[in-house]
Amino acid sequence: MFTLFKKEVNGFLSSLVAYITIGIFLLVMGLFLWVFPESSILEYGYAGLDSLFNTAPYIFMFMIPALTMRTLSEERKEGTFELLATSPLTDWQIVLGKYFAALAIVLFALIPTLVYYFTVYELGLTRGNIDTGAVIGSYIGLFLLGGVFAAIGIFASSITKNQIIAFAIGVFLCFFTFSGFDSLSTLLTFSSVDAFISSLGINEHYQSISRGVLDTRDLIYFLSLISLFLVFTKTVLGGRKW
Repeated sequence: MFTLFKKEVNGFLSSLVAYITIGIFLLVMGLFLWVFPESSILEYGYAGLDSLFNTAPYIFMFMIPALTMRTLSEERKEGTFELLATSPLTDWQIVLGKYFAALAIVLFALIPTLVYYFTVYELGLTRGNIDTGAVIGSYIGLFLLGGVFAAIGIFASSITKNQIIAFAIGVFLCFFTFSGFDSLSTLLTFSSVDAFISSLGINEHYQSISRGVLDTRDLIYFLSLISLFLVFTKTVLGGRKW
C-alpha cells in the first residue's frame, strides 16, 4: 500500500493540475484575508483568521474534487486499473493508498497558509494577540473537513470513467454534506427535528471544532463520515465487472 501511496503522491505532484489548483486555493485565501474589504483583516481590525476558516470549506468543495477526480476514473478509462486490481493488493489497500495520497496533498495545501497565522501574530497591535487555541482547532477542523471531501472525491471518481462527471458529483456531494442539511432543517418548523437534521451536516461539527473545543462527538462524526464513503468506494470496486 505504501508503494501505491508514493506512486499517487508523485502522480499528484507531477501533475500541473495539482499545482494550479493549490495555487488558486492559496491565492483566493490570500485575497479574502488581505484584499477584499468584506473579509480583510486590515479592514476588520481584529487579529484573527475567521475569514480564512469561513471561506476555506467552500474553496475545498471545488479544489478537492478537482484533485481526486482522476484517482480511479482515469485508471478505469485507460484500462490501467485492471493491472492494479490483479496486483497483490486488496481493494482496501487500493482505496486507502489513494485516499491517504489525496489527504497528503490536502495537507500540502494547508501548510503554506500557516504564513497567514504568523503574519497576524506578528502584526497585531499587541504582538501575539490572536486566539491560538481557536486557530489550532480550526486547522484540525479544516483538515478533517478535507479528509471527508477527499473520501467523497475518491468515491465520486470510483463510479464513473469520466473525470468531469466525477468532479461534478464530488462537488455536489461535498456541498450537500456541508450545507445541505442546514438548508433542509430550515424547511421544518419543529425545533427538535431541525436540530437533529442540522447535526447530520458537516457545518455544525466544523463550527464546533473551530471554536477550539475538541469534542469527541465531533471527531467521531468526521471519522465515521470518512469511513462511510471509503466503504462506499470499496463496495463499488468490489462489485466491478471486467
